[in-house]
Amino acid sequence: MHSLSVAHRAFENDIDALLNLREFFNYIPLNNKDPAPIRECQDPCDRLVPGLDTLVPLESTKAYDMLDVVHAIVDEREFFELMPNYAKNIVIGFARMNGCTVGIVGNQPKVASGCLDINSSVKGARFVRFCDAFNIPIITFVDVPGFLPGTNQEYGGIIRHGAKLLYAFAEATVPKITVITRKAYGGAYDVMSSKHLRGDLNYAWPTAEVAVMGSKGAVQIIFKGKVNKEKAEAHYEETFANPFPVAVRGFVDDIIQPATTRMRICRDLEMLANKKQTNPWKKHGNIPL
Repeated sequence: MHSLSVAHRAFENDIDALLNLREFFNYIPLNNKDPAPIRECQDPCDRLVPGLDTLVPLESTKAYDMLDVVHAIVDEREFFELMPNYAKNIVIGFARMNGCTVGIVGNQPKVASGCLDINSSVKGARFVRFCDAFNIPIITFVDVPGFLPGTNQEYGGIIRHGAKLLYAFAEATVPKITVITRKAYGGAYDVMSSKHLRGDLNYAWPTAEVAVMGSKGAVQIIFKGKVNKEKAEAHYEETFANPFPVAVRGFVDDIIQPATTRMRICRDLEMLANKKQTNPWKKHGNIPL
């Protein structure tokens, strides 16, 4: 079932399944016209999370668990993950921020370095459209080095399937907040709820790297056979492997300390609570199915 992406969760017995189903229903509104459910929250909305300042490794090749980021930020560390055993390179699920239901989408660096592939793109796109259908704000955590290369992905139509995720984020009219934790490379960066897809608030941690590709690949293409590669890589990293160039161009709204992420998101959700945005009228969109 998991390999076919049919079952979103699996449980040991019917009692466990019903209890989790009850928890799931607590996250969603009764219909598409109701706002996202809000419950009383004992977790301070201005709580700082100092552990996030050192969570992302200094070496960009080292992995970390995006679930650690999610659990640290959401209310009372409660995260209802969906499809945890399918397309593990992307994480989706429901949580609450200051008592308000939110949808979480995040790349998982522990699996395939967080690359987007066919399955993860479809998994993410379906969830984003579900949240948009039920007025649930979307929070996106980005650490993506690109789309997964390989002939299997190419023959399977990675461009078409990747465009589903792009379409879903672009079409969504609910509040959209994005946090770039580390890598945001190439077209995959654009797909993950970037400013170019009408993201409301886009933040970058000091560890963020927004570029076309990594330094090694870029140097091999740009300076092939012309300069000292190590020197060129160091210059490329100094120039692009930081969030300041994109901040200057307005592609992120602010560079923030990781510890303040929860406080920022809670504040922004309050500001965006009355967001009203409509798409141009049409019979329906032509999503790349």
